[in-house]
Amino acid sequence: MGRQPTLAVVGATGSVGTVMRELLTSRRNVWGEIRLIASARSAGKELPCRGEQLTVQELTPEVFDGVDVAMFDIPDELSREWAPIAADRGVTVVDNSPAWRMERDVPLVVPEINGEALRYRPRGIVANANCTTMTMLMAIAPLHHEYELRELVVASYQSVSGAGQIGVDILHDQLSKVAGDRTLGSRPGNVRQAVGDDLGPFPAPLALNVVPWAGDLGPLGWSSDELKLRDESRKILALPDLKVSATCVQVPVVTGHSVAVHAVFGSEITADEARQVLRNAPGVILVDDPEAGEFPMPIDAVGTDPSWVGRIRRAMDDPRALDLFITGDNMRKGAALNTVQIAEMLAAEIAKS
Repeated sequence: MGRQPTLAVVGATGSVGTVMRELLTSRRNVWGEIRLIASARSAGKELPCRGEQLTVQELTPEVFDGVDVAMFDIPDELSREWAPIAADRGVTVVDNSPAWRMERDVPLVVPEINGEALRYRPRGIVANANCTTMTMLMAIAPLHHEYELRELVVASYQSVSGAGQIGVDILHDQLSKVAGDRTLGSRPGNVRQAVGDDLGPFPAPLALNVVPWAGDLGPLGWSSDELKLRDESRKILALPDLKVSATCVQVPVVTGHSVAVHAVFGSEITADEARQVLRNAPGVILVDDPEAGEFPMPIDAVGTDPSWVGRIRRAMDDPRALDLFITGDNMRKGAALNTVQIAEMLAAEIAKS
């Protein structure tokens, strides 16, 4: 049996880093030493991981000496700076930021879908997909393998935790301001007035509202999150010409991104055939009983690993198209879990060497 490799968790004090530490504690242990790394501000703190208290170390080049695999959850500009530094010291970096996803020589990996892509990593960096894309593709990829996906029309319903802890705090603060006043939302401007100017990372109030925008402004009025859904889906599925049209919406949900999908395939497909495929798909839970009021919803998916899928219907006007609803915990499979799964694949590779 090979050695147990050394793992670094970079960004260990953040919201996703916290979930990473929880997963490292709850999953089968494949690691020798684990180093928790963060900014100088957090250095010296003690945090729980694998049943022990580990001291957070400052992010420096030397902290990567002797490390085999590093899971990064830091802002993309920091990842651009530090991932190559770690790779130059022999570390394989699994990065959760947008920084490397669309680089041609960096694999964008979802283990259940394209785990074989992990073999090609000339820069020593592996990218983790956007949380909304990943939640959706866990259910779409098995259908694609059977029926050849041609087109996606998508509307996302994204939770505030996608913006980090500040997003969660802003939503709770706004909810406390509007609670108890039943006149709010009944005339123009009264919700904005009640919430005030502290909108945090969002362009408008989220309490009693939905905001049809997520990300930064891109070309021709598309947001960066909408472009990620298109570009990352193409790369992960190896479908460079896949037609994707997305509208991303922020909703007043703490954790759990949801996606309403219209998917067009190359051959005819029925709802029952789709359910059969998804019932046996890894990382997917089928919740599809409208008569009993059972649907995939973020309040049920939160804290769980799979993508939940339901509301499966064959399109009324196209026998090759399906409409379905997918939701999943954006902090787990959408971020921390996928990163951990990739790292575990690398650990198994090291153990065999």
